[in-house]
Amino acid sequence: MRLEGKKVVSLVHHECEDLELWYPILRLREEGAIVHLAGEVANETYIGKYGVPAESDLAYGDVNPEDYDAILVPGGWAPDKIRRFPEVISLIQEMDASEKPIGQICHAGWVLISAKILQGKNVTSTPGIKDDMENAGANWYDEPVITDGHLISSRRPPDLPDYLREFINVLEGK
Repeated sequence: MRLEGKKVVSLVHHECEDLELWYPILRLREEGAIVHLAGEVANETYIGKYGVPAESDLAYGDVNPEDYDAILVPGGWAPDKIRRFPEVISLIQEMDASEKPIGQICHAGWVLISAKILQGKNVTSTPGIKDDMENAGANWYDEPVITDGHLISSRRPPDLPDYLREFINVLEGK
């Protein structure tokens, strides 16, 4: 297993895009990674856009970035909620400063915008937030996946295989 011993935290909140949350978690676990979910509250059940539940292991404020090798931010409507938590912004900024892999898909770019880490970065996202990404200083491309150093971004559910292939490759190299 390529990711044996790697630890990843995935952020979660209500109305995340179910596939964008679960597909990465399952693929990383298949490769041997330990994946924890962090939500507003620990041990809380969050319901995705299509009704799939996900229970958080930790609260956002309980996540120590030193304990994790990478972080994932799912899309859907959840990123607009997730980015409102100062502890999430701090977590993203610390992961970025340590150059740990940060995966974001669809509307997840909103969290990275709020963390102010996109200046000069090459990214993609759902076309619906292209202007937001560019206004945050990013170079936006309409591609299934864009890797810029430790930042891996993707557009939407049909791009998940490309996204996870790249995310796994970057994480394996860390």
